[in-house]
Amino acid sequence: MAAPVSRLRALDGLRLIAALMVALYHYGGRSGDISRGWGASPKKLFPDAHEWFSYGCLGVQIFFVISGFVICMSGWGRPLRSFFASRVSRLYPAYWAALIIVTAVFALPWVVYRTVTPSEFVVNLTMLQMPVGVHRVLGVCWTLWAELRFYALFALCVVLPGATRRRVVLFCAGWTLAAALTSTAEQPFLDAVFMPEYASFFIGGMGLYLLHRNRRDVTAWGIVAVSWAIGQHWAVAGLWHKPNPAAFSNRHVWVIVAIVTLGFLLVGAIALGHLHWANWRWLTVAGALTYPFYLVHEHLGWVVVGVLHRELHVPAPATFALTIAAMLLLAWLLNRYVERWATPLLRRALTVRPATARPGTPRTVTPR
Repeated sequence: MAAPVSRLRALDGLRLIAALMVALYHYGGRSGDISRGWGASPKKLFPDAHEWFSYGCLGVQIFFVISGFVICMSGWGRPLRSFFASRVSRLYPAYWAALIIVTAVFALPWVVYRTVTPSEFVVNLTMLQMPVGVHRVLGVCWTLWAELRFYALFALCVVLPGATRRRVVLFCAGWTLAAALTSTAEQPFLDAVFMPEYASFFIGGMGLYLLHRNRRDVTAWGIVAVSWAIGQHWAVAGLWHKPNPAAFSNRHVWVIVAIVTLGFLLVGAIALGHLHWANWRWLTVAGALTYPFYLVHEHLGWVVVGVLHRELHVPAPATFALTIAAMLLLAWLLNRYVERWATPLLRRALTVRPATARPGTPRTVTPR
């Protein structure tokens, strides 16, 4: 049963919520470089809220569920060239702009954060800096590396032969099994390919898209259930530790499980049509701002926090809100003046097939 494809605006809103969760984590839910921006540990500045901010990193897992849904939807019935062009044109223009902006800001003499060398910057342009072993310009790009690996697996196993329900089901089942076996193999190469700690979130999103097409698909329900079960395990394994007074924060197991479950439930509610009423146009704008906001908010946020709080003595809560507002404004500028013209331009350039000479036609050689 092929459901009509329409703009799922509630999904756009959920994207922005996930990005804001990550921003809460980066500004108030962890220590490290952000402490230099605040001039003190966020644990001291937000003694009651920092524990809740520390759960914001789970926005990444929600992103991955959304990505599994969206990529399965966008790759359905699309040839490989078109799928490749859509992904490259979607990811790279804002990413390149964010690299340039962050590198330029960190190169300012009064900014105390470390910048990369020119050679490292060039490698970062490829988005392959992590497997190459080069320092990252953007801290959040580790999630983009996970996305790229998912796109490659999906393209080879589903888009190239042609997306069908059967192929998607086999891909989900095969990847689930491969990821489970990889988690016990202790082989770095297999870990890099099958991503056992994140695979279940992408797979769960694909299962939810199958339910979007046919809510009576029992196999799809099984894919989602297994993915949720494995996903919550990996989330707990990666984010929970025994209570420790010296730790920045002590997350609770059931809160982690609840947030992962809520992410699956919200994407599922959208997939099954229960949130069609959330159809406001501003949600489309929110979805458009999510990716550039996600790229720039962390590192540039450190600088903005330092200027507002340490130099201008703006109170911490107001600094928090103003920094998020500033990053949203910058995201709007990137979407308006970079993505809107660069994305379709790059997509057209990658979609158009190069002209080929007819068989037997002599080539024209221009003398030098």
